[in-house]
Amino acid sequence: TPSKKRAAVQAKYRNPDNYGDTWSGRGRKPLWAVAFLESGGSLEDCLI
Repeated sequence: TPSKKRAAVQAKYRNPDNYGDTWSGRGRKPLWAVAFLESGGSLEDCLI
């Protein structure tokens, strides 16, 4: 069966300290998201 190429998932979260860092919300949390959560932040604060 031929593999179908999936469309890129749009980013859902953005690093508040560096807007170049984004995350779709799928897969492992990026290091900036883990650090932000550990410092008392919420993922809702990072929503685009």
